Amino acid sequence: MSGLESYINHTVSIITADGRNFIGTLKGFDQTINIIIDECHERVFSTTAGIEQIVLGLHIIRGDNIAVIGLIDDSIDSRLDLANIRGEPLGPVVH
Repeated sequence: MSGLESYINHTVSIITADGRNFIGTLKGFDQTINIIIDECHERVFSTTAGIEQIVLGLHIIRGDNIAVIGLIDDSIDSRLDLANIRGEPLGPVVH
């Protein structure tokens, strides 16, 4: 049993090896951790503007491109004022 099974139908944040941040509802995964997320959006960080959210809908992310997967607390996330949050974009994972 994978630790991800408990994340099914919950909101997750996925950070990819190239530094992108995807938020959505985990719908499924396979043995190589290819991920299917619904109601997906990408959060794009900037030091000069608020966090931009790009709506993607149903999205698949290849397992070999995933660096981190974590649960999102919806009650906290809904209170964030993304328009006023500034941050450096993440860089790619360096091995």
